[in-house]
Amino acid sequence: MSAAEPLTRLALAVAGGAGNAPDIGALMKHLVLQLAVILIAARAGGMLVHRYFRLPGVLGEILAGMLIGPYALGGLPVPGFGALFPPEAAVIPVSAQLYGFATVASILLLFLSGLETDLSAFLRFSAVGLAVGISGVVFSFSIGVLCAVCMGAAHSWLDPSALFLGAVSTATSVGITARILSEKRRTDSPEGVTILAAAVIDDVLGVVVLAIVVGMTKIGGPHGHIDWSQIAAVSAKAIGFWLVFTIAGILSARRISLLLKSLRSPENIVPIALGLALFLAGLMEMAGLAMIIGAYVTGLSLSRTDLAHVIRGHLHGAYTMLVPIFFCVMGMLVDLRTLPAIWLFGLTYTVLAVLAKVVGCALPAGLMDFNLLGAYRVGAGMVPRGEVALIIASIGLSSGAIASHEFSVAIMMTMLTTLLAPPLLSRALDERTGLKRRAAQAEEERSQLISIEFPSADLAEFMVTRLARAFRNEGFFVFQLQEEPPVYQIRKDDMVFTLLQNEMEIVLTTRPRHEYVARLIALEELLILQDLARSIQKMSDLDGLKQSLARGLFENGGE
Repeated sequence: MSAAEPLTRLALAVAGGAGNAPDIGALMKHLVLQLAVILIAARAGGMLVHRYFRLPGVLGEILAGMLIGPYALGGLPVPGFGALFPPEAAVIPVSAQLYGFATVASILLLFLSGLETDLSAFLRFSAVGLAVGISGVVFSFSIGVLCAVCMGAAHSWLDPSALFLGAVSTATSVGITARILSEKRRTDSPEGVTILAAAVIDDVLGVVVLAIVVGMTKIGGPHGHIDWSQIAAVSAKAIGFWLVFTIAGILSARRISLLLKSLRSPENIVPIALGLALFLAGLMEMAGLAMIIGAYVTGLSLSRTDLAHVIRGHLHGAYTMLVPIFFCVMGMLVDLRTLPAIWLFGLTYTVLAVLAKVVGCALPAGLMDFNLLGAYRVGAGMVPRGEVALIIASIGLSSGAIASHEFSVAIMMTMLTTLLAPPLLSRALDERTGLKRRAAQAEEERSQLISIEFPSADLAEFMVTRLARAFRNEGFFVFQLQEEPPVYQIRKDDMVFTLLQNEMEIVLTTRPRHEYVARLIALEELLILQDLARSIQKMSDLDGLKQSLARGLFENGGE
């Protein structure tokens, strides 16, 4: 073969003339049009649901995906073009290119969720998260298997169909919950941290359950010999891989941060950080874990560094564009045609799956740090199954362990839990604190408020701007969370401050051991403001200056 032959083949493939080679130009044209429709539909659906129903935008994005998907409007032929979203022959009914976009979006979502997580709070609530994750998996798997047997889909609990429906029920889609927590700015709340910790543990345990189920179905029947040693080895590999990378990431976070800082410019830091998240996501997939776990571990490792909000700020545009694609594609995977035949089975399975997560996850949360409301929030946050359940269900379908109608049952459960979780969790997060009184008091003691009153809101706004600049001059990373009213998050190493304006009041929130830093910077700025006020009072010709400016204004206006 000559050196030019591969180039010739590539040119023929692009031109559509290399035998059975795909027309790359046509594929890309189709993908670009698909992305255009998805972005417009997802944004329109999110806006409509949020504006008219006061529900999170993620729900509208999923519904938009169902509407334009291959089993609805997207499957209809367009004259001169064909179907925009033709159903693929594979288990996943969308093209590999489009599903690749959705996969990258899910990695980005979990990477940013990890960055938003307070690592100290994560470690503080890791025991609760472990208990919540284990209890949720046990409850969900047991009820899923029981439902399959009682509804006649399986003859015994060792039947492959029952095992896979049980495994599908265990999965938790942390992406949907993370999006809601992010919209409500509750990612670093006790409930948010517990849900994210439990969801990561839940995914690891789900992989262990999947490994066991696959091992049991490969023997050819429920009464055959099971190689438990091989299953134990696969499970140990999955758990060990996750623990090693999580601990290594947390311990090396400071060195990684210093290495990234050596790049100096955020335009260099942010792509490298995202590249690390993608790399670890790929390694997790190679180890048999979900890629989103690797993305979350990377974000969690960097969450305590002062680069966290710099990365978040620069990735906000990519988040806005890519994440709606992920949730819209999630809705497109739902085959609406199979729902009438399996609605009773699917509805029963869904109700039991919701109860299993709410009860199974809320019970240990209520026995530990949370009151009834907080325990319910944790349980509601673990309800959506999403992409993880779809992956497990597709493995069961492709391996022949479950039939197409059982796959549709799993899809129906995934769809309904995905639709139910946003309103359930969103409304619960609007209520008062979910911690028990003792835990809530301890949480309040971990933060210190510094309040400064000003005679006018304009002066307070001026002082907020001055303080943000003063922190930035001292080497802090200052990230503006919102403009009206101004809210800033300020970080440097392990120091974290929140600066906000409430009418004529400025409030600085920090940990007690860093309070002196905040007070010192605030005092310096107040002294500068005092000197500025004295200088203004000493301006003897202030009236003349005002008259000169006014005269020039009228002259220019007259012209």
